[in-house]
Amino acid sequence: MNRRLLFGLAVIGVIAADLLARTVLTGSPASTIGLWDGVFVIGGLALLALIQWWYKRGGQDSERVDYYEEGLALIREERFHEALTSLRLALQEAPGDTVVLQQIAIAYTRIGMTEEASKTYRHVLQKDPAATGARYGLAYLLLRRGEEEEAVQHLEIFLTSPPNGPEAAEHIAHARSTLAQLRGEPDA
Repeated sequence: MNRRLLFGLAVIGVIAADLLARTVLTGSPASTIGLWDGVFVIGGLALLALIQWWYKRGGQDSERVDYYEEGLALIREERFHEALTSLRLALQEAPGDTVVLQQIAIAYTRIGMTEEASKTYRHVLQKDPAATGARYGLAYLLLRRGEEEEAVQHLEIFLTSPPNGPEAAEHIAHARSTLAQLRGEPDA
């Protein structure tokens, strides 16, 4: 079932529910509504219940929105507020997921909500102390606030087990360079 059809059916159900509510609230006799209107109302309510059940069980995989991937795409497009919405929906589907939480922290950072970003990174680290992305992100937020000592600790831990992947090399080099500067060492 596609989304437009589901949306249309939901709208019909809402209209039917509205009709029923008006009838109950105004006290109009049932005979003025008519048999078909009553069937329409009951059918609409049943359809809404069916749609709600369908979504709760996950719908069809081919039609499910991957809110996490949508959030990542929105971050790449620098649409950070929309990304937060998608990532929060992804978090509802996977409560406590540290990967999703780290992306939420990145979005918070990009829109200037650095306190929320810091809290989110700390929450991730409580759940998973080995989350290198959270260490990296938190270190730079701490540096912005002038908390160099704690930032150094997070950068050191980040560098003891750095991530792998195509983007990791840039982050590792940046962390090494920052750490060298903070220690007063020549940049490698």
